[in-house]
Amino acid sequence: MMPLCLWMNKTMTTGLLDLFKAREGVVCFTGAGGKKTTMFRLAAEHGGRVGLTTTAHIEYFPRNLPATRYVDAEAALLKAVREDRESDVIAFATPSQRRGRHAGISLAAVSEFRDQGRFDLLLIKSDGARSRLIKAPNDNEPPIPDCADTVIPIVSARAIGRRLSGKFAHRPDRLTVVTGIRPGEKLLPEHMARLLAAADGSLKNTGRARVVPLINMVDDDNREALARETAEQALTLTDRFDYVVLARMRDDDPVVDVIYR
Repeated sequence: MMPLCLWMNKTMTTGLLDLFKAREGVVCFTGAGGKKTTMFRLAAEHGGRVGLTTTAHIEYFPRNLPATRYVDAEAALLKAVREDRESDVIAFATPSQRRGRHAGISLAAVSEFRDQGRFDLLLIKSDGARSRLIKAPNDNEPPIPDCADTVIPIVSARAIGRRLSGKFAHRPDRLTVVTGIRPGEKLLPEHMARLLAAADGSLKNTGRARVVPLINMVDDDNREALARETAEQALTLTDRFDYVVLARMRDDDPVVDVIYR
């Protein structure tokens, strides 16, 4: 959950929206280790009309989130978003039987919500990770719409150096397939780099969207060195992105470094 102070400070880091290619269009967040924090941070940074939603599941919107909220069946939800002409930020989702969670809108409806809601920016949580630090997608993940302009795959620097298990990794079995790591082995920068660069990893279902990977939770010098090594290796493995952002997205000044090709 994002601290209220981050929403109150409207003069946060300049250029964050440009760095993440999030000034306009549809931006999707995948992976693990800070999707909601990053999503809410970019919404707070934007000065226009912003939509916040999901195509997966999402925890109940935080009480301190300064947004108008709608949770309803998709047809009624679309009507509510269309008729709301006053709100700057609208958070919307469909009901879920899962306790403490909302369900997502359908992929087919994303462009209609974008247009009918007259959003300058539509931010979408397009993955679930059960609060883990790293994940690899299953066969039907992540649900990214064809109209996505930017995809931000996220991993946590806190995962590097830990022995692979379900305690910190979501779908560890898929991580073994995508990265080559074995259960119980330490997750190294080379494993995380493979995940970020893999067509069946962080690049899955990104289509023609811009990709801006984020290594989050770079909390100290040691994690910064490991994250930098990860980013440098990832950039040698793919040409789908030109830089990787290293950050602490809960900080007032979140960007630690940007590693370019």
